[in-house]
Amino acid sequence: MSFRHLALAAALLLCNHAWAGSPASLQVSTSGSETNASDAALIATGINPHPVRLALPPTRPLSAVAQLGRELFFFKRLSGSGRMSCASCHSPARAFGPTGRASVALGGPDRHTPGSRAVPSLRYLYRQPPFSIGVEVEGDNDQVASLQQQAQRAADRVRVLKSARSPMAAAGNLVPQGGLFWDGRADTLQQQASGSLFNPAEMDAGSVAVVARKLEGSKFADAFRRLFGAGIFQDPKQAVAEATFAVARFQIEDPGFHPFTSKFDAWLAGKARFTPSEARGYLAFNDPKKGNCAACHLDRPTRDGLPPLFTDYQYEALGVPRNPAIPANQDPKYHDLGICGPFRTDMRDQDSYCGMFLTPSLRNVAQRKVFFHNGVFHSLGDVLDWYVNRDLHPGRFYARDASGRVDKYDDIPLRFKGNVDTRDAPFDHHPGDRPALSRAEIRDVIAFLGTLIDGYQRSRR
Repeated sequence: MSFRHLALAAALLLCNHAWAGSPASLQVSTSGSETNASDAALIATGINPHPVRLALPPTRPLSAVAQLGRELFFFKRLSGSGRMSCASCHSPARAFGPTGRASVALGGPDRHTPGSRAVPSLRYLYRQPPFSIGVEVEGDNDQVASLQQQAQRAADRVRVLKSARSPMAAAGNLVPQGGLFWDGRADTLQQQASGSLFNPAEMDAGSVAVVARKLEGSKFADAFRRLFGAGIFQDPKQAVAEATFAVARFQIEDPGFHPFTSKFDAWLAGKARFTPSEARGYLAFNDPKKGNCAACHLDRPTRDGLPPLFTDYQYEALGVPRNPAIPANQDPKYHDLGICGPFRTDMRDQDSYCGMFLTPSLRNVAQRKVFFHNGVFHSLGDVLDWYVNRDLHPGRFYARDASGRVDKYDDIPLRFKGNVDTRDAPFDHHPGDRPALSRAEIRDVIAFLGTLIDGYQRSRR
């Protein structure tokens, strides 16, 4: 497609859809279609017509606690095997995500125990809100509604369809959102670090007492005493809590966890230009009749200039195919239901949320080789092919039952399949419809996602 044709397509998209999926600086002018077409033409040629001044996290020297956390992040002796650290699964070279193509990581006492979920990235979690059902918990600080009360209140609310045309409209939906891990069971980075430390399929550190003894006998013992008091190891629980707190501070303070150095960030600031393919992909990403990606993966800066994180923090039941590469799935009765368990138990009776998993950030997604909570796909091409063809050609993705019928959404029990999103585009398509994205458009969207890889600015200094 030529720049001229791309500019025309962008102009039509702006005029028809008000470009609400674009950055805040690119909201359509009220002065008329001529201005809209002018902006569209620049966007189509790769230029941001209205550069943004982003409010980036400050860069300061790490505190003493964060420096300790950095050492602990790479420290393997705390694990049951003595050969696994946080960095073993969350590699700095891979945006603090997994390094290979394996669907799940190996951990445990001998580093041969497989997990049951794909390793998420630790990058860009510094703004993750705590888990809740809805935007805001009603009541004052002394009377906070329980999750069960929030779920009950949400049950009768009509949900707004998610659309890249008006992504913030769906932000008010009373649906699960926030939290860490794929199921949101941790609210803080400290809780997340502790969960991985003691998970028997991950670092498998054993008991609090064992970890405290290892810390007391390590090279970090004097640092613990200086920072947390001479008697810190007299209280093993407190010593371990301070260790996970230090790891959390490292993730919060170190710029490597939220660098915002992608080509997209440079484009927002007017310091980079999209290629024709990246520009087409950006348009399709934001087009509610094409990818509709920006409906969940918000790509606009916030009102106060914070860079977009490409997530709405909400949960969705997408019905991704069952992954036979996960050993736990060899048991046909085993199902990973996300919010409903098996790893969190406080929401197991909330049937309307079974099968839902957190929408992750798309930043650095083009570096990954493992996608979705179960790691069932290993390329962005496969991911986008499934997105646009899930309901058009289900036989390509799902297993067949004993009668030979396609078992659509085969990783979710029948009674929960109604939770799968079939209303938001592109999941509103039916057999016989044209795919929301052509193969060429899929390639363009992937090109755009490549602009979200950090390191663009550094590579050009």
